[in-house]
Amino acid sequence: MTGTGPVETLARIRELCLGLPETSERLSHGAPTFFVRGKRAFVMVLRDHHGDGRFALWCAAEEGAQSLLVGSDPERFFVPPYVGHRGWIGVRLDRSLNLDEVAGTSRTPMRRWRRRSSSRWREETPRIDVRARWCFHRRCRYPPRDWRLAPAPRWARRRIPRRKERAMAFSKLLTSAAAALDRRFGWDRLPRPLGVLTLVGLRARLRQENLHDTGTVGSAPLPPDGNRHLRTRTLDGSYNDLESPKMGRIGARFGRNVPVERTHPEPLPQLLEPNPRLVSRELLTRTEFRPATIVNVLAGAWLQFEVHDWFSHGKSEDREPFELDLAEDDDWPERPMRIERTRADPSHPDDGSPPTYVTADSHWWDASQIYGSDEAFASAIRAKEGGKLRVDPDGQLPRDLDASIDLTGVAGNMWLGLALLHTLFTREHNAICERLAREHQDWSDGELYDRARLINAALMAKIHTVEWTPAIIAHPTTRYAMRANWYGILGKRLGKRSSNEVLGGIPGSPTDHHGVPYSLTEEFVAVYRMHPLLPDDFTFRSLETDEVLEERTFAELGALHTRARLDELGLPNAFYSLGIAHPGAITLHNYPRFLQRFERPDGTVMDLAATDILRIRERGVPRYNEFRRLFHLKPAASFQELTDNPLWAEELERVYGDVERVDLMVGLYAEPLPQGFGFSDTAFRVFILMASRRLKSDRFFTRDYNAETYTQAGLDWIEESTMSDVLKRHYPELEPALRGVENAFAPWTRVGG
Repeated sequence: MTGTGPVETLARIRELCLGLPETSERLSHGAPTFFVRGKRAFVMVLRDHHGDGRFALWCAAEEGAQSLLVGSDPERFFVPPYVGHRGWIGVRLDRSLNLDEVAGTSRTPMRRWRRRSSSRWREETPRIDVRARWCFHRRCRYPPRDWRLAPAPRWARRRIPRRKERAMAFSKLLTSAAAALDRRFGWDRLPRPLGVLTLVGLRARLRQENLHDTGTVGSAPLPPDGNRHLRTRTLDGSYNDLESPKMGRIGARFGRNVPVERTHPEPLPQLLEPNPRLVSRELLTRTEFRPATIVNVLAGAWLQFEVHDWFSHGKSEDREPFELDLAEDDDWPERPMRIERTRADPSHPDDGSPPTYVTADSHWWDASQIYGSDEAFASAIRAKEGGKLRVDPDGQLPRDLDASIDLTGVAGNMWLGLALLHTLFTREHNAICERLAREHQDWSDGELYDRARLINAALMAKIHTVEWTPAIIAHPTTRYAMRANWYGILGKRLGKRSSNEVLGGIPGSPTDHHGVPYSLTEEFVAVYRMHPLLPDDFTFRSLETDEVLEERTFAELGALHTRARLDELGLPNAFYSLGIAHPGAITLHNYPRFLQRFERPDGTVMDLAATDILRIRERGVPRYNEFRRLFHLKPAASFQELTDNPLWAEELERVYGDVERVDLMVGLYAEPLPQGFGFSDTAFRVFILMASRRLKSDRFFTRDYNAETYTQAGLDWIEESTMSDVLKRHYPELEPALRGVENAFAPWTRVGG
């Protein structure tokens, strides 16, 4: 069978592949792809491969087949880019190719002798058959008589659904047992091994019942940069999922962790009851600073740094703002208080369904707070040499960019702590570029930039997973569980021994959206409102002598004053001062005073506490008790049951009257905390689900977390670096303050003469 042209060649490949048992075809990565049982791809047909005008097949290959075939005929066979040694072989097609020669590169069902089993035969997931002369014989397998090997007998095929049924039964048993243990004892009161197993079961249940899609994302044309999107992150977040390129990109909707039909916001005037300004003044105002002694202020800055990567609803709309009546003794400068509405989703149909909202940043964990989300900004920050980002001679971010930054948007939230982290990881990007350039001297500026961004973003994700989160939820079980999210329960020391996410960790495991297109959710946004972490007042000390250099309010550290403060203090002193200071505890009566009368750089004044309350209501996130029900938790029967603080219970009853009316954020701040926790157990239920999902759905953290994508040097950089290492790499003078500190987000050692 000889191909006579592109169309006929594709038709004959299709005939060849669809002639195999249980085979189907669909588009993947924009190319015709053939699957066995609709799951495992075994052949992909690419036209104009790398612009050479020819067809190429990517075929699933037996272990070792790559080196054998490429070595024997390099003009015809090649290792597919971005795939490496993961079991695929590329076959170049032209008009003279005899397609029978590559017929064997299709996966075909094989039978295998199964020892120590009551059954002698079982059907395996179809394996490669590179014809008899290419076949790698193994002890338990015989060579096929023909590439069109018939399927196994019916009685043998019945074993596959039975195995699936057993797996489903085990999962159901695990989730039921976890729910029972959590309900009876609480996961935090169980021995660590049982507690970890309970958290695994709770996560499985949440994945089954608390992921809800708010709308399809559609397809997208291939980008103009050829195959670059296969190996690097795009600025707008597209093509992370190659089969659904728009998933998670800028403009994609926020998803839900509760049923969509339960997300209708309350109508006016109920939406404004009780008055958010009243809640802010009576329940949230910081009467005295309550410190969170388990972490340092750098932990609070880190959270804001990451949130600027994850969440953005865009600029609020000034159409029909919400109007809040004010008490007579309220000194707010205007009456009534006006709060702008969240930007509407332009694609939402007018059919009475709950409102949806779209993201102004990508949903992916892609370090967009550093690299930007549009070509203009991304280009402005690049040095255009060696893949690096621009840094001024004094080690700070480029001053000439300040004038072009829109302070009416997210950039208006900049302050000294945030600027420190932006500077630190910009310099980390450049250090990664230098490491890559030493090993890959032929790489272009663009290639170095792309790889360094991947590595830098993954390093931030790892730091957040195995350092920041265990620091702020320092329960022995969660410390172990968060490390297991990255390294698996087998741990870092044993290395990656399994693709199972529980055993070997999420990085490098198969990508899985758990049946729902990936997005961050409105509920996840709501529980991450942790502004009490920020102090109102700051003391800056000398790294050398520990003497007080300056005392400043937060307003004096804001966007308009950040440069001046860093010039006065120097970055090492600023890092040291935040490292030894405590942030605020996430409780009632500890909301920063400056945020209740926050003046943005454009002159706008807002009560961020009242805005937080109203935003959660406006976006249809359920109130506290209903939220707990939908996350399979017992609701509070009374105010006294909601909180263990009698004074708070009285105040809550005075403001709300009915425990069912308590706002989600207020309830999260009021409820008792598990041992070592910096935030509530109710919020933690959302993190159990979404912290894993952020990693598990991202192909750059799962199937493409490998040396082919990151380089081995990049993987080593990620795995060998901690937050302390990053700090000391760029500011070695911090070493005495970090000496003996296991976690850089825990309080540092005081130093001085």
